[in-house]
Amino acid sequence: MRLGAVTYNVLKDWDVDTIIAKLEQAGGFEGVELRTSHKHGVEPSLGAEERTRVRQRFERSRIRLVGFGSTCEFHSPDPAVRTQNVETGMQFVDLAHDTGALGVKVRPNALPKETPPEVTVRNIADSLRTLGDYAAGKGIEIWLEIHGRDTSNPRVCADIMKATAHEAVGLCWNSNPTPEEVVRGSVKASFDLLKPWIKHVHINELANDYPWRELFGLLRQRGYDRYAMMEAQESPEPERFLLWYKALWRELNRP
Repeated sequence: MRLGAVTYNVLKDWDVDTIIAKLEQAGGFEGVELRTSHKHGVEPSLGAEERTRVRQRFERSRIRLVGFGSTCEFHSPDPAVRTQNVETGMQFVDLAHDTGALGVKVRPNALPKETPPEVTVRNIADSLRTLGDYAAGKGIEIWLEIHGRDTSNPRVCADIMKATAHEAVGLCWNSNPTPEEVVRGSVKASFDLLKPWIKHVHINELANDYPWRELFGLLRQRGYDRYAMMEAQESPEPERFLLWYKALWRELNRP
């Protein structure tokens, strides 16, 4: 398991060269997830030459471009809105393919109150299968973030994954300190429910009371050898924060 960083929020004001330089200087960081609309500017609007330059810049560095953090979401009861989000997701898949990334993060954001939950689950799953088919053809994965009102519930995410049933689509564990995920101080029940689909991991404030040692142990037991991506609040001293975060990660991740 390797340490990486999401550009949200600590890295959000850095361009690609600065992101790579700062993560390399901090040491211990091996990957980055570029969230959309940040200063890095690596967006679906980039042309072919710019995409090649981004790919080559990461290939020359010690930092892997792991994925893109899109805000595509598929819970809307309006089929036109879902279709638009799927089409945007496809654009991010193309970007991931062209820049050498592994996957694209998408999300649900809620279970709309005006729609029966089982209908929303089916709508999300249908959209994920369509996007998953497209991504598979490009060698890219889709990671559904465990996110949103009611949709961050592990049982809802399990229902979505069962309904989706697509090899290219998995979950992004989001380390939510919710009572549905952390039960009596433990995430084991939630992790065991969702572990067949975990393809990506977000971690946040390592100094809080979330059961980090247990989570990292469960990931190791599962054989997870991908990235745990720092997604922490903005710091006025980002370089210093990266060093602190790396040290705390190493301590909490000790077998």
